[in-house]
Amino acid sequence: MTLEELVACDNAAQKMQTVSAAVEELLVAAQRQDRLTVGVYESAKLMNVDPDSVVLCLLAIDEEEEDDIALQIHFTLIQSFCCDNDINIVRVSGMQRLAQLLGEPEETQGTTEARDLHCLLVTNPHTDAWKSHGLVEVASYCEESRGNNQWVPYISLQER
Repeated sequence: MTLEELVACDNAAQKMQTVSAAVEELLVAAQRQDRLTVGVYESAKLMNVDPDSVVLCLLAIDEEEEDDIALQIHFTLIQSFCCDNDINIVRVSGMQRLAQLLGEPEETQGTTEARDLHCLLVTNPHTDAWKSHGLVEVASYCEESRGNNQWVPYISLQER
């Protein structure tokens, strides 16, 4: 491996950490400000009613769920809709970290049903010009990825 390849790998890993942190910051801020839609069906409903309010779509799945055909079909349809409506999309792994960030209970024990965290939409109502550092960073990463012909970039959220 050449020095240039080593530097490129190090830069890519550093960029991935920066974007992962930005996604975490963005999700927490969006939830706090009631700008987060959680769930595949809830997201589909919102995108059907008001696609212009959606600024980011996160599709979350872990390796053990990759064989879920129904979920993959939902993801394909959502990705297509997002591309048609110029909505940034990011694939995310690390469902456990995602649940921690959103304050999901660790064990539901039959009292409450766990929310579907496979699709998350960050919205920006037309009346508000809300921008967070995390949103700017993630949007930049999505644009950079599209420039490299990676239409749906991938990040991994690390447990802490």
